[in-house]
Amino acid sequence: MARNFREAIKNRRTYYGFVNKSPITDDAIKELIEFAVTHTPSAFNSQSTRVILLLGENHKKLWNITKEILKAKLPEDAFKTTEAKINNLFASGYGTILFYEDMSVIENLQKTYPGYKDNFPIWSYQTSGMHQFAIWTLLEDAGLGASLQHYNPLIDDAVAKEWNINPKWKLIAEMPFGEPINQPGKKEYLPLNERVFVYK
Repeated sequence: MARNFREAIKNRRTYYGFVNKSPITDDAIKELIEFAVTHTPSAFNSQSTRVILLLGENHKKLWNITKEILKAKLPEDAFKTTEAKINNLFASGYGTILFYEDMSVIENLQKTYPGYKDNFPIWSYQTSGMHQFAIWTLLEDAGLGASLQHYNPLIDDAVAKEWNINPKWKLIAEMPFGEPINQPGKKEYLPLNERVFVYK
């Protein structure tokens, strides 16, 4: 859609309800992610974010794993609601993006710059958040709807085992996406004078 930067930010929304279709190719989705990963900033240029794109059966497998884990932990009635939510809002999509942070990078920075030791994990989360926002906005601009989920750490071990994930990588978030089947509702905004302050 090639919106300008402001339009792209404004149009990025959370979509609950999408189907297993994409207006762009798998290669285009990969390129979009690679662009964001290349150009999104990170503290000390750490480049600690790792991104996994799950498509096709791998996407479905992720959400089946999630359901199996939750089924073992939730009462039967509660699980039925959760299962429907996962099936209709996440698994129904075209793919899922997993956002990781490579903790070996963080640990090395902590050793190299001990004065900032306590800050590096915080900055790592900030780095991941910027990657999530950049990729989410680019997906939206390409005609795809997405949402951000956090079934970690419940699913961490099973997911790491299934896809042979580096044990030093920490799962931060999951982003299912697909072609939207409905529009998000109206968003409420707090008054800007309660959120932005200028001193001259």
